[in-house]
Amino acid sequence: MRRATVADAAAISHVRVASWRIAYDGLIAPEILDRLDADVETSRRVAGWERRHADPRTADLVAERAGEVVGWAALGPSETAELPHHGQLFAIYALPDAWGSGVGHALISASETHLQRSGYRQALLWVLDGNERAAEFYERHGWHEDGATLVDDRMLPHSPAHALHERRRVKTLSTEIS
Repeated sequence: MRRATVADAAAISHVRVASWRIAYDGLIAPEILDRLDADVETSRRVAGWERRHADPRTADLVAERAGEVVGWAALGPSETAELPHHGQLFAIYALPDAWGSGVGHALISASETHLQRSGYRQALLWVLDGNERAAEFYERHGWHEDGATLVDDRMLPHSPAHALHERRRVKTLSTEIS
């Protein structure tokens, strides 16, 4: 596990696209999944890297296996207006062939530690409604739904049929930092 650099942008994009195509099959419209392009995402990620990481509490973490990036997490200060003092886990993905191998556990543990070291005692994340695999994963790691929901139409703005419906999970982070 290590902190990612801009040089990891292509590997991060590959992990996200590969995992979305499998994890969200049947949950997100096929036309959205088909439009995912790791090269386009890499360019966008590289262009915004410095701005996104200007705050030292923001981090991208990568998990490697045999020198290859197989997992990624993004975290930092909350972007959720009603919980401005929380940390937020924005993304956590692993290549499908790494599912069940401990990569997700390592990523979430490292993410929680980073958030704690950044001064956060509470954190939040959003889970796509219907993504039971992810919901169960977060539940096992102590993240519980708090009843808040979000409708995200950024994938295809102004297209309610393609909006993503998400459910918020929160966690009180340990006061002990490992």
